[in-house]
Amino acid sequence: MSPFADGEQRQGIGTSHTSRTYVDPSTPFHSITANIICSIVFGEHFDYQDPKFLQLLSLLNDTFNILSSFYSQVFELLSSLLKHFPGPHKHMHSNIQELKDFITENVEQHRETLDPSAPRDFIDCFLLRMDKERLAPGTEFTHKNLVHTVLFFAGTKTSSTTLCYALLLFLKHPEVLEKVQAEIDRVIGRHRLSSLDDRARMPYADAVIYEVQRFSDLTPIGVPHRVLEDTDFRGYHIPKDTDVYPLLGSVLRDPKYFRYPHAFNPQHFLDEQGCFKKNDIFAVASSGKRICVGEALARMELFLYFTSILQNFSLRPLVPPADIDITPRISGFGNIPPNYELCLVGR
Repeated sequence: MSPFADGEQRQGIGTSHTSRTYVDPSTPFHSITANIICSIVFGEHFDYQDPKFLQLLSLLNDTFNILSSFYSQVFELLSSLLKHFPGPHKHMHSNIQELKDFITENVEQHRETLDPSAPRDFIDCFLLRMDKERLAPGTEFTHKNLVHTVLFFAGTKTSSTTLCYALLLFLKHPEVLEKVQAEIDRVIGRHRLSSLDDRARMPYADAVIYEVQRFSDLTPIGVPHRVLEDTDFRGYHIPKDTDVYPLLGSVLRDPKYFRYPHAFNPQHFLDEQGCFKKNDIFAVASSGKRICVGEALARMELFLYFTSILQNFSLRPLVPPADIDITPRISGFGNIPPNYELCLVGR
């Protein structure tokens, strides 16, 4: 069943004589992006109404909301004290443990049905490497690391949230939407699916994707890292086991590198000839050797989703663009866009 199956009839602008279906895109987008990762990691594509799948989505969504709450920021400052008291952090730890239990059960099922000559997915490949290096000293291919690595499918929440922010920004800036659709019509047309090969010929769409990621600033404080040994960095001494937070938001809003840091403007990633212009300061998924393992996959997903949706549909808001609020409803570990509804109208 399609994740967009459950739509609610609402009256929108310009629809006094026509009833249109307006939907909140957050749940279907999360379902779609999560299923892609599930196919890669677990070798399983869930039905969108599968209770087990819906429970996984609920756990991921709840955990991301807690991480992004003001309480989470307070907890990071006072964790040595607050960890002894009840609070949302207990609920979050319970969610994570339930996710780990699901992964562990899935790993055991894979172990029982593993065919070394025909690995089915990421878990099978990891298990085969574990067997190969089981006697190797200091190997990183352990059961614990397998469970923690598979937990990266929680990153599907960031991809789906980026998609939600993108459509909200298109509703707010219809002129950008028109330019993207004009490029889609010119390069892809209406009669075939988009492919990653099209991306090189679509500089404006590529610039829009980068600008959506920059402007939405999905993880403004970055994913924390821990220093493994005493480190001297630019005159500062950082002791071993210190947690370090790369403040990505300060980079993505730096006026030295982005002319209009607080405005949504795809020109930040285009040169004077309209060609895509990469900005080396751009960082939305941490940086260095510990950059997010799924960043390249996420950007490919975003391109294919954007082009497929906009190739086939125009977007209609419930309210005029000037009245659309794009302020995050939650801002902490993550920036979560406000709830909104839109109508997809066939082109």
